[in-house]
Amino acid sequence: MANRETKERRAPDALLIIAAVLALAVACTWIVPAGSFERREAVTEAGTRTAVVPGTYHAVDATPVPWWGFFTAPVKGFTDHQAAMIMAFVLLIGGAFAVLNATGAIDALLFRVLRWARDHPGRKRFVIPALMLAFSIGGNTFGMAEEVLVFLMITIPLARSLGWDAVVGAAIPFLGAGVGFAGAAFNPFTVGIAQGLGELPLFSGWELRMALWAVLTGIAIAFVMRYAARLEADPRRSILHGVSGRATEHGALEEKPLTGRRIAVLALFALTIMALIVGVNRYGWYIEEIAGLFIGMGVAAAMIGGIGADAAAKAFVGGARDMVAAALLIGLSRSVLLVMQEGQVVDTVLHALSGAISGLPASVSAQLMFAVQFAINFFVPSGSGQAALTMPVMTPLADLLHIPRQTAVLAYQLGDGLCNFVIPTSGVTMGILQIAGIPFGAWLRWIGRLMLLLVGAGMAFLALSVAVWQP
Repeated sequence: MANRETKERRAPDALLIIAAVLALAVACTWIVPAGSFERREAVTEAGTRTAVVPGTYHAVDATPVPWWGFFTAPVKGFTDHQAAMIMAFVLLIGGAFAVLNATGAIDALLFRVLRWARDHPGRKRFVIPALMLAFSIGGNTFGMAEEVLVFLMITIPLARSLGWDAVVGAAIPFLGAGVGFAGAAFNPFTVGIAQGLGELPLFSGWELRMALWAVLTGIAIAFVMRYAARLEADPRRSILHGVSGRATEHGALEEKPLTGRRIAVLALFALTIMALIVGVNRYGWYIEEIAGLFIGMGVAAAMIGGIGADAAAKAFVGGARDMVAAALLIGLSRSVLLVMQEGQVVDTVLHALSGAISGLPASVSAQLMFAVQFAINFFVPSGSGQAALTMPVMTPLADLLHIPRQTAVLAYQLGDGLCNFVIPTSGVTMGILQIAGIPFGAWLRWIGRLMLLLVGAGMAFLALSVAVWQP
């Protein structure tokens, strides 16, 4: 056990992992031939996207990133519009939730849940499937992804107070929403865009996708529940045992009465979540609108909770400060993609991987298509971005290989969704692990078996889809 603890303490910091990946990306711009596809604007049900024109790949003059690009790339990552929005989102959400927590309403509610669990120990584990199912529905229906960061400040202290660890607290929203995202039937940002680019009816084939969603969600819930049961039997079996950091800082919840003011604050939070769901689904809200919604919630919570302007301001600053490390990782992760784009090697990687699929039986090609999409997500950790980049190439390729277009869409969404759990280039993934205090290496060891199960289930459904959707 001592050796294991020493090894865990010496696990590389997430910052070092991202730095190594960034160095590799710079090296690739010198080694990998530069190339590019032509692009056009494509109108889909989910909006207008820039799409690749199949068969237009051509070599271009090499533009390798100089060695000092390793040091300048982080600045570009931080100032990139998409990354800057997510970093601002993380900081502002952290501040807004700190104000909410300062009212004592969340602690009062969690203590009630904790007391219920202690009074009914046989029912305690039902907290995990109930919450994970709710998050999975969010991933399935409106593509819950960055929004998961909002809930970590609730699920992590809840999990620790119930006798589990920060891994369970992070897994409940992250894995829950993630498997819903990967097996989604109605996600407009992945399935909707991919089917639009593939000239398929919107959300067609939902029956098989709903079956896949149920299987993936069941596997993830069972895996987390099994781990929680092991922790209850022996807390030393936690992958965080002996690891110092944020994950060990969440102490026991302090008992606070559930006053009328606090009940009103909780009602405000519930209304905020309802507004989030409606706004994303009906009005196409994204980071700006969601962040504004939670800032407004923080202001209203301070007024309803009666904590005073000065206390609210101090809480907001403290909450934002706690999120700085996560925001830094998001910016650094984005710099990897920017380096690959600057060196014009992203399209070369896509062209080579898609070309490797040609000339194989349909059943084999479908699995390789899944593997290609999984690999591409390492460089393009964006669901809608990956759809716009790959589906215009994969759709005609599927026709040539006699693979149903629906199968090509399924391979894309599985490769994109499942890969998000294990890639260091995803700012959201690394931000979640940083907030939870989970070393990246420890996370990979923990989730490895689950990934085998999820990938295996995905491959089985891909094989089934070739038969079900074959014209």
